[in-house]
Amino acid sequence: MATDTRTTLVLLAAGMGSRYGGVKQIDSVGPNGEAIIDYSIYDALRTGFTDLCFVVRADIEEAVREFFAGKFPDTIRVSYAIQSLDDIPEGISAPANREKPWGTSHAVYAARGVVSTPFAVINADDFYGRDAYKTLHAYLSALANDETDYAMVGYRLEETLSPHGTVSRGICKTDADGFLESITEHKKIEATGSRIIDTLDDGSTQELQPDDIASMNMFGFTPAVFPQIEREFTSFVRKNGDNPKAEFYIPDLMTRLIATKNAQMRVLSTSARWFGMTYREDREVVQERIREYVESGIYPRNLWG
Repeated sequence: MATDTRTTLVLLAAGMGSRYGGVKQIDSVGPNGEAIIDYSIYDALRTGFTDLCFVVRADIEEAVREFFAGKFPDTIRVSYAIQSLDDIPEGISAPANREKPWGTSHAVYAARGVVSTPFAVINADDFYGRDAYKTLHAYLSALANDETDYAMVGYRLEETLSPHGTVSRGICKTDADGFLESITEHKKIEATGSRIIDTLDDGSTQELQPDDIASMNMFGFTPAVFPQIEREFTSFVRKNGDNPKAEFYIPDLMTRLIATKNAQMRVLSTSARWFGMTYREDREVVQERIREYVESGIYPRNLWG
């Protein structure tokens, strides 16, 4: 059982969003300039999370700090972790031609020096819904810091697509007990009429199902994952260091940990609806959904007032 009642929300906010353009993590979508990340934090704090950790790049840290200055009560522990290309385990080195960090597992690894409780990981530019935080917090609250029974929140694939272009989604396979067996990354998914199609690297296509479970990068871990990431990341860099575009994603990490029986991951379901901004054209839809939530009383008009 858990020995510490504190839990942390780790917000992955280092990416610029190349398909979107600009620092979408703090782009305004609410009636008083709130970003999606504001609503994520609001939901997390109201469902029991006590600490916040922002994983950012050094060049946007100041902008993110300024955006959140004065918003949170003093009881909330707020920390920042910098994801940088050269933050890698001893004994390995980054290739000279690499220009960006190593993906989401690497981003979580960046938080190892400041996160000491069970923690959730989310994308800073995705809206996950309050029930998802409630569900994941309840699970994390029952874990001790050294346990390796991790979790993720899964969403129906059909509800995670964008009408403005292809999306990348991790499709999950679970066993009869609801534990993750594998996550397969599909990089070019789009709705075509009544079908959901993924285009493979060789140009061929395959059909996916609306009820397929999609990982939207909402995971639950304990600090026990940090040495696991270091070990697997070291192996990854040694195998892929010469590829300047290779990234070490959380699904890659979990696939390896499950295969070696060093961890397991429960797939949690939620009644919440996911939405996000993959493309700039998605912003209008997000603003409309936030407006509906405010008008229905789910969120106050002035979120931090």
